[in-house]
Amino acid sequence: MSGLLRGKSILITGAASGIGLSTARLAAREGAKVALCDRDEEQGEAAVGAIVADGGKALFLRMDVTSEAQVSAGVDACVGAFGRLDGAFNNAGISADPSGQTVRAADIPFDAWQQVLAVNLTGVWLCMRHEIRQMLAAGRSGGGAIVNNASIAGIVGLRGHAAYAASKHGVVGLTRSAAGDYAGQGLRFNAICPGFVDTPLTAQAFDRAGPKILAGVPLRRLGTPQEIAEAVVWLLSDRSSFVTGATIAADGGYTAL
Repeated sequence: MSGLLRGKSILITGAASGIGLSTARLAAREGAKVALCDRDEEQGEAAVGAIVADGGKALFLRMDVTSEAQVSAGVDACVGAFGRLDGAFNNAGISADPSGQTVRAADIPFDAWQQVLAVNLTGVWLCMRHEIRQMLAAGRSGGGAIVNNASIAGIVGLRGHAAYAASKHGVVGLTRSAAGDYAGQGLRFNAICPGFVDTPLTAQAFDRAGPKILAGVPLRRLGTPQEIAEAVVWLLSDRSSFVTGATIAADGGYTAL
């Protein structure tokens, strides 16, 4: 352990599985106190138990990011438990159709469109809203760091997944705008844009179209949650102190060509 986040308090949404869980584990190993936020209490509590058993400090907070009351209560609980909030990874997200089925833009069911935007974009904004307020209330000149999970769908369009791409493009714009809004107060905001990563969210899509997906990835493989976590932890750390408003692709070269 190099201690990149030693002494810091970090909140992570969507932390019970996938990229969020890997980031929580790595953040704890790097010395952070970590609040794991998720709707899945069973997996969330199990994740916390594993981190604590490994010598880390962590707590689970049940949170639906579409509920401002739950987001506000969760951020407050994190600060209440750890004394402050130094960083956050707003990672919770959904796809319009977890099976990977494609739907043209005009054929997306209205309820599906609203749900994807509510979780992936409004949910990120709600978390930022309360995270920022806590960071500013602390009055630290050193500020804090917020990383938002935007996906390669925040950089390029995805045919058949317009709702998802619209939400993730929104996350990139929100991140860049906030970076300008709060730079003078020492807060940093960056977007991580994972490509195709081996997580439960992509498993069914890869089962259906694995060879086609890999054909578009120059490295010819899926990424791992651990690889994305490494980038997120760096962005949350003081090692990235001159990085704000950035959109960082971790995609095996998918968006490079």
